[in-house]
Order: sequence, then C-alpha cells, then structure tokens
Amino acid sequence: MFLLDEEGNQDESLESKTLSAEDQVKDHSTGTRVVAGQIFLESGKSDSQSENEESFHSQEEEKENSLEELNSLEMSNLLNKDLEEAEVQSPVLTAIGGTADGEPCHFPFLFMEKEYAECTADGREDGRLWCATTYDYKKDQKWGFCESEEQSNKRRQMQEAEDVYQIGMKILNESSKKAQKKVAYQYLLKAADMNHTKAMEKVSYALLFGDYLKQNIQSSKELFEKLTEEGSPKGQMALGFLYASGLGVNSSQAKALVYYTFGALGGNLIAHMILGYRYWAGIGVLQSCESALTHYRLVANHVASDISLTGGTVVQRIRLADEVENPGMASGMLEEDLIQYYQFLAEKGDVQAQVGLGQLHLHGGRGVEQNHQRAFEYFNQAANAGNSHAMAFLGKMYSEGSDVVPQSNETALQYFKKAADMGNPVGQSGLGMAYLYGRGVPVNYELALKYFQKAAEQGWVDGQLQLGSMYYNGIGVKKDYKQALKYFNLASQGGHILAFYNLAQMHATGTGVMRSCHTAVELFKNVCERGRWSERLMTAYNSYKDGDSNSAVVQYLLLAEQGYEVAQSNAAFILDQKEASIVGENETYPRALLHWNRAASQGYTVARIKLGDYHFYGFGTDVDYETAFIHYRLASEQQHSAQAMFNLGYMHEKGLGIKQDIHLAKRFYDMAAEASPDAQVPVFLALCKLGVIYSLQYIREINIREVFSHIDMDQLLGPEWDLYLMTIIALLLGTIIAYRQRQHQAIPRAAGLRPAVPQQEPPPEHQPPQ
Repeated sequence: MFLLDEEGNQDESLESKTLSAEDQVKDHSTGTRVVAGQIFLESGKSDSQSENEESFHSQEEEKENSLEELNSLEMSNLLNKDLEEAEVQSPVLTAIGGTADGEPCHFPFLFMEKEYAECTADGREDGRLWCATTYDYKKDQKWGFCESEEQSNKRRQMQEAEDVYQIGMKILNESSKKAQKKVAYQYLLKAADMNHTKAMEKVSYALLFGDYLKQNIQSSKELFEKLTEEGSPKGQMALGFLYASGLGVNSSQAKALVYYTFGALGGNLIAHMILGYRYWAGIGVLQSCESALTHYRLVANHVASDISLTGGTVVQRIRLADEVENPGMASGMLEEDLIQYYQFLAEKGDVQAQVGLGQLHLHGGRGVEQNHQRAFEYFNQAANAGNSHAMAFLGKMYSEGSDVVPQSNETALQYFKKAADMGNPVGQSGLGMAYLYGRGVPVNYELALKYFQKAAEQGWVDGQLQLGSMYYNGIGVKKDYKQALKYFNLASQGGHILAFYNLAQMHATGTGVMRSCHTAVELFKNVCERGRWSERLMTAYNSYKDGDSNSAVVQYLLLAEQGYEVAQSNAAFILDQKEASIVGENETYPRALLHWNRAASQGYTVARIKLGDYHFYGFGTDVDYETAFIHYRLASEQQHSAQAMFNLGYMHEKGLGIKQDIHLAKRFYDMAAEASPDAQVPVFLALCKLGVIYSLQYIREINIREVFSHIDMDQLLGPEWDLYLMTIIALLLGTIIAYRQRQHQAIPRAAGLRPAVPQQEPPPEHQPPQ
C-alpha cells in the first residue's frame, strides 16, 4: 500500500527512474562483495553461476517491464558494463589526514574489540567519521578521516536539522490542538533555515496556504525556487502553480507547464493530476484524451491502492454560491446543536443515534472529524444492544485494524457472523471477504460468492463490488464481463470509489465494453478526486468561514488546477465577491471569469449563468450580448435553469443580442415559471410589464379614429347609450365635488385646533394651603 502525503508524493515510489545505490547493491548476485560502499564483482565464475546470473537478470527485466517505470535499456547497459568490467575494481575509500593519509581504508577493522564494516565516529568527541587502514587499529595505530572537515561540518549540520525536523513532525502528528501545531511549525521553520529539504517543503506550503504560519506568498515562492533548484518535485509542482495562477509572479502558462512536467517526472501525483486535467480540458496544451488517460490512470492506481476496507474519509464538497442562496441547506453540514442532540440520544441508549454517530466518526465528514476511538465506542454500545449494523461495522474495524482497534481476523469474523445471521448485508459482505481471502477461515469461493450475492441483493455496495470482481476475474464462477459490468455499475451508483476505478479500467482497455477514452478519463478523474488531497476542500472551507479569504482562495485555486469543479466555482465566487486582497482589484473579475468558465465546462449551472452575466454587464471582459445570450441558452437547454430562461425572456423583450420578439419573451417567462416555483412571482411581474408594453405597442400600430368610426354604439350599448354615459359622468362629478368640499371644511378646523397641554400640579411643598 502506498501512503500519500498531503502534497501528493508517494513514500514508496514506483515512479523512480533510476535505482538507488542500495537497491543496486541488492540487485547483484551472490558472487559480489561490498567494500567501503563500492560493488566488486568476483572473477572466475562457474558456468552454473553465470547461468543463474543471466536468469536473475532476466527476472529483473520482467520486473522492470511490469512496473513500467524503470528504463530497461539503461539497466541492461549498466549490467552488461558491470559484466565486461568484472576484473576492474572501483576505487576504494581513501583516508584523509591522521597517521595514514592517502592510504586505503581497511574494512572490516578492529577497534575497541569490535569490528567495523564502515567508517565510524566512535572514540571521537567531534563526531568526525574515520577508518583504520589496517585490520587491528590498536596494534598498528594506522588511521585517517573518511571526510574532510567541511564535509563533516555539513553532515553534522544536516543531522542536527534532521533531529529538529523529527521533533517538529512528532508534535505535528501527535497533537490536534492548533497551538501545538504552531509550535511544531516553529521547529520545522528552524530545520528549513538549516536547508533541510523536507522541512522546507512543509514550511513553503504552510506559508503559501497560511497553515499555522502567517501567509506569505513571496517567502513561499523563494523557498519553492530553492527547492526546484535542488530537484524537489513538490517545489517544481508548487512553482508551476504560482506561474499558472499568477501569485507572486507574472502569470505564464508556458512556465507552469514546464514545472508541472518536471514535477510529474519526479513522481509528484498532484502534478500528474494537474497535467491530466490540462490535457483533458485543453488548457495550455493541445487537447489529448490519451495523454489525460495516462496521467489520470497513474494517479488513480495510487488512490485505489490506498482505499481501506472501511472506505476512507468522506469528501465534503460545499459550494459557497449555493450556500449563500440556501444557508445550511446545500452544504450538508450538521449543526453543532444537532450533533449534540444526537449525542444526548446516544447517551440515553438510542441505538440508531449510536450507529449514526459511529458511522460519522468512522468516515468523518458533515462537520464531524474522523475519530476511530469515538466510532468504536458508539458501535460497541449499539452492538451490546443487539444492533446488527453496529456488529458489522465493528467487524470491519477489526478486519482493517487501526491505532485504536488492533487487527484481528478472528474477532472480525465473530462480529461478521453475528451480523450475517441476522440478515445484515454489511455482515454478509464482510463474511464473504473472509472466505474470499481466507481471513480467519479457509478460502472458500463458493461461500464467498453466496454471501456477496446475499449482500448485493439487499443493495449493499461492497457486496456488489466484490461480486463484480469475482465475475471479472473468474473467481469461483465462470468469467463474465457483462455480469461484472452490471455489478460495478450498481456499486458505482452507491458511490463506491473502487467501482469507479474498475469501470474506468474496463472502458480504458475495452474489456466487456466498447473502448471509450472519454468515459475512462471521466471515471479515473472521479477516482483521483477522492485522494487524500481532497481533505483540503474542507480546510479551505473552514478558512473561508473563519474570515481568512486569502488563505481560502489560494487553497481553492490549487484544487481548481487539479480539476475540482467545486474548487473552481468557489475560487471564482470569492474573487467575484472581491473578498481576496492578495489579488489586485483590476485582476479580480478576469480571474473569476476564467474559473467560472472552467466550472461551467464541467456542467455547473450557476457558473454558466455567471458567464452570461459577466458578458452581459462587461465584468472582466467587453460587453457582449450575443455571447451572454449563448451562455444563457446553454444553461436553459442543458441544465433547464429557470434563471437562464428568465434572462432569455428579458433579452428577447429588450432585443439585446437577439431580435426583439415579445412572443418569444413571454414563452421564456412561462418556461421559467414552470421550471421553478421561486420564479413565479418575478415572472408574474415581468408578464404584467410585458402586457402593458404589448398594449402600448398595439395602440401605436393601429389608427384610433378608424377604430371608433367602425364602432356602432347603438348596436353595442343600445339606442339610449348617450343617457347612460351622461348619468355616469354626472355621478362621477358629484362624487368629486363632495369629496373636495369635505377636504376644504376639514382644513380650517384642523388648523384652529391645538393640542391641549395638561397643567402639571406643582410639587406638594409648593401647593397653596387649603
């Protein structure tokens, strides 16, 4: 399993282009010996030894081909060169100074009754490494340094930096308190000042995002440049991001592409993901589905390998624009009061509340931090009350193992059996996994298939996924790609990340389906966006909620580069609201327009409408009614947006970007009212206005005198219509006169009146005697 850090580098990289020195030593046959870190090939091999060595080399080449990352030609040439120079020994380590300056070090050598196979600092207070040039140091007293004084000082400095870095990382990993994390970053800052590469990487990202250090784009840029010079993939990727977004530097998509490419070649997964999105969307490069597929597949392989049985953390996607429209509704976040209410119910013994809180703490999300200890406690309480769901999840926790729950197949099996006997699909799926992989029981494909089918029938995604895998690989059943596709599709509807991954592989290779690069890329992209770096979506959201818009917008911008639509729309929203001071006022709207455009390309309706608004009003671009009309029409036709339909109605009414047509305007207004109940009131007002305009337009178009000349009043109102009309006019006149007289009578009376001022009684002591 590969562990991915937050910036997307793998701790154990399959992407290394060359073998390390240690691996090269290990890869030689037993006919070699190592002296002072140098490889020596023994001469005079037997024929059988040569055949074994050739066989070994052949196996190594097969391994390289399977990894698809090592340059086989380069390695083959290296090994052939070693064989050709079998008799030639590499230079040995030479002593510097001491009593045997210039003489070769002798390994092993004896010192203080202990043999040393390498240079040592034992016996020296200054920590400098030395070696003996004969076997017995005590007898011959022949020695010299293995390094110069300058090299020694540099090594000790790097060791000191490493010690400081490890202290900082220990505090950072063991504490969840913000104050402690700030202390940890002070240690990392000290280590970074001592040129410790990993510390510089941590500190540079902290300065970029404002994580526990004050945000400073310029300082982070300088560190990234320093890291890039040292060949750090993280530094290269981050410098590419700065050039792409124009933060601290003049924007240059060409330079960004170069740095992203170098970062990807160095194995940085985020750089691969960014390049995948750029090739998919055609940003700064020619659009190429196959190139996008290559990058996304590589990242998806790592993400899929990191998925645990419990499914990992939940990715919370909160759109700031939607949250403003409907506070608390679109985010899916649970209010603190509601969480406390569920906790109260759980303490009172409510089993459903216990199971619900257990799942929330197991996976995290919806405003609840991942906490396996709390999850275990809640599941335990519910399981003791006889809840099968809680038993099944306890089985999953024991099967997976963690810092809180020790891994135990036997305990997991007991819980799975109890839950499965009660008909619980989670327990049935867990039992199927036990029989499939032989966890605590002998491998039995028939029983595994049986339990997966039971779980799948009840709609449990794990059961559907494993059933699909069995059909795909032909384990316990006849290989059937159609059945595999069916169950993977069902599991993907439940949001299972491995189902998306398997479907992507099938579409990429054309297994069981017609090959579709476009579908494969979209599925792989979905998998990639579930990587650990997705946790920064919540970090950015919390920064925004805490009022730190600068930190939030930088984090969203990096995620936007990776292709997260929600990050693109959120970055655009913050820029649109002019809440980020790190972006110049003149650049705010053009940058927002760019990210609205990218979000709209991924199907976000609000972004498409925003594009129309920007072109309509001339925000970040010239006023262009035709382009605005196109965006509104796309939002109307593709996403059936009521807002877009209303805007189209208005543009037809006014003749903006399109020929004026009141009839089409009414049609779009009516469509908007049908599409959304919220649009009914504004549509009613717009239709009233449209009715008045239509009436005035009609009156202008006709000749009123001709209309009245064609009207026969005797026929319309009867022969005495003039008497009726005079009576109505007289009544109206009488009413007006009476109303006016009342007004004139009321004015003098009102003018003559004055409010009565009550006389105040004097205080008791001033009252006259009676």
